Amino acid sequence: QGADELRGVREKALASGAEECYVEDLREEFVRDFIFPTLRAGAVYNRKDLLGTAMARPLIAKRQVEVAHRVGADALAHGCTGKGNDQVRFEMTFATLAPELPVIAPWREWDLLSREKLLAYAEEHGIPVEMKHKAGGSPYSMDANLLHISYEGRALEDPAVEAEEDMWRWTLSPEKAPDLAEYLDLEYVHGDIVGVNGVRLSPAAVLTELNRLGGKHGVGRLDLVEN
Repeated sequence: QGADELRGVREKALASGAEECYVEDLREEFVRDFIFPTLRAGAVYNRKDLLGTAMARPLIAKRQVEVAHRVGADALAHGCTGKGNDQVRFEMTFATLAPELPVIAPWREWDLLSREKLLAYAEEHGIPVEMKHKAGGSPYSMDANLLHISYEGRALEDPAVEAEEDMWRWTLSPEKAPDLAEYLDLEYVHGDIVGVNGVRLSPAAVLTELNRLGGKHGVGRLDLVEN
């Protein structure tokens, strides 16, 4: 997710009443054991979506269970909405790895049924929320990891509305991208990229470098209406 997105997470967790906060680097495991096998399988959702969020959730939940076992927790929790498929990804993993632990799902169990209600709750309890829209409305629902950044919500609910240009964090627009092509030599072993332009790289480093090069040339933007 990057240093910027994680800055202040520990302080925010402790200020909200947590006894401890675990922020861990799972990038290599994510790319090696989740992204690469899914890419090898050619898995694509709705002809375009490369399943970046779907791949990340089981790893987050797996690590959460491991930490819960380590500290002796008597329950697991997640902040997914009560209407989407993210809750299923977390809870199927929980049920597989820790069937004995109950799951707390505040959005589904409490009266927090919209982003507006969540923002009001956060404001009432002094919980800072970044990227609050300047007009006071709900921010995008944004999910970032090494494979992608996805956005949904607010103006994007209208298929006729284009994404705002300042929304794109990694990719230049085609109008601002270089006019000259850039050629890459990619080295593969058993279907996975292990080197870029003659330099051997770890799985996470490979994806980081390809994101940089692709974004520089305006590669990687898509607009999807889910079925």
